[in-house]
Amino acid sequence: MGYRGTLGFALLCWVVSGVTGYNPWDFSRRDSVDASQLRAVSLLQPVMVQCEEAQLVITVHRDLFGTGRLIKAADLSLGPAACQYMSLNAAENTVTFTAGLHECGSTLQMTPDSLVYSTSLNYNPTPASNPVILRTNPAVIPIECHYPRKDNVSSKAIKPTWVPFSSTLSAEEGLGFSLRLMNDDWSAERPSNGFQLGEVMHIQADVNTGNHVALRLFVDSCVATLTPDRDSSPHYAVIDFNGCLVDGRSDDTTSAFIFPRPRQDTLQFMVDVFRFAGDARNLIYITCHLKVTAVEQAPDPLNKACSFNKAGNIWSPVEGTRDICRCCETGNCGLAGRSGRVRPLDRWPGRRFQRDVASRHGRLCAHFTWEDVWLTPTDSGLISMAAAIALAFITLGILVYRRCSHSSA
Repeated sequence: MGYRGTLGFALLCWVVSGVTGYNPWDFSRRDSVDASQLRAVSLLQPVMVQCEEAQLVITVHRDLFGTGRLIKAADLSLGPAACQYMSLNAAENTVTFTAGLHECGSTLQMTPDSLVYSTSLNYNPTPASNPVILRTNPAVIPIECHYPRKDNVSSKAIKPTWVPFSSTLSAEEGLGFSLRLMNDDWSAERPSNGFQLGEVMHIQADVNTGNHVALRLFVDSCVATLTPDRDSSPHYAVIDFNGCLVDGRSDDTTSAFIFPRPRQDTLQFMVDVFRFAGDARNLIYITCHLKVTAVEQAPDPLNKACSFNKAGNIWSPVEGTRDICRCCETGNCGLAGRSGRVRPLDRWPGRRFQRDVASRHGRLCAHFTWEDVWLTPTDSGLISMAAAIALAFITLGILVYRRCSHSSA
């Protein structure tokens, strides 16, 4: 037994000595530092963390354990997602990780005073020249970034509630509404505001939602008048009853909403050019009432965009079920959306102010003037809790010429 043990040791020494002169105890290789460097490294902080506004920056010294031996940068990773380093500084022997606060598998915890983003720096050593042995152990270094829940995070001070937005009803909102005349294929804004009677206006309503949740735009009403006062007389309803394009109900028009929408925050519709009959004034104002709801809120009789389909003799919505348009025929879509300016009977044959489309030689010129008026809904039960309805009144001025001319009438 003793003889065999001695022989085994001798054979092992021979095998080791034949591996190209490799000495596993030689610390003079390229990944080591001298004694003076070792003393300097021992004074360094091996891991430094910078918690920035939207990201964290982690700088790791390759002498991670303060032993004077440099670890391989490829053996380091960040978080459960094992994100790799962004840069390697060979002169300073440092490795830098840069990641967003929600990246690389980081987690978020809330305390009464702080937001805490947690992740970890992982070191998983791989064999070097000798694939059989390792000289260091794996390590996991927890990393946390603490942010105060109440602080100035931009140029404007905020006091966050940290309640999910879906459960917070905005008391007042300012959204960028717009109403534009477009060319016939909707590809660009119309360069000219001149029209001939018999032509069709292509009108596009938009809202700039910014950082809000996804919103769907509706045109609640549009009324034409001869003065900027939308309550003046005479008046003619183009859209009423919370989104019914009642102008398309007339036999002599093709007015309708465009289906489908290009985007949820855009609504397009066409209106046949018209003027007031039996009135010498040639300037017409069209005031439209715009509003938005959350995209996840299903359209209903109070929030809809309905056109009259003459072929089927029915009202059809841009989205939603057909029954939401049923009230367009009766005008009973709810008190919240009634304009109160034109009675339901005024829309159909026999109304007092009808379209003047007999003349095909008149010229119509239009220009936009508009202002936003923010209204606060009084009944939160009528809207989705994800966003308050924002509303705007936008006025379109239309100048009608009795003769086709380049000078003002």
